[in-house]
Amino acid sequence: MSILSMTKTLFKNLQHGPYTVLYPIKKKESFERTRGRIAISIDDCIFCSMCQRRCPTGAIKVDKANSSWSIERLQCIQCNYCSEVCPKKCLTMENQYTSPSFGNVRDEFIKCMNTQSLSE
Repeated sequence: MSILSMTKTLFKNLQHGPYTVLYPIKKKESFERTRGRIAISIDDCIFCSMCQRRCPTGAIKVDKANSSWSIERLQCIQCNYCSEVCPKKCLTMENQYTSPSFGNVRDEFIKCMNTQSLSE
């Protein structure tokens, strides 16, 4: 009896097709309030490191001396605490996800300073 019910289930699944979406090829629609990933406007950042202190997983690193900001994308849990505490509101939550990868994804942003040299 179990072979007949298993065969019935097998044919039913073959007729229906996949229940899931082939993620990298077909992207699922995102909703308005989807939390995807943190984005930064590096030109507005003052490198106060409040986002680094507020991050519960330690995914954000701020280096004020080198004017750099970095995030480990796979450590980030999309809690949005960093963008809530940012005094300049340069951190925002985007509506897209980090692309799948095999290793750690570390995005680093460095603020370019325009320096003028004085020559006499």
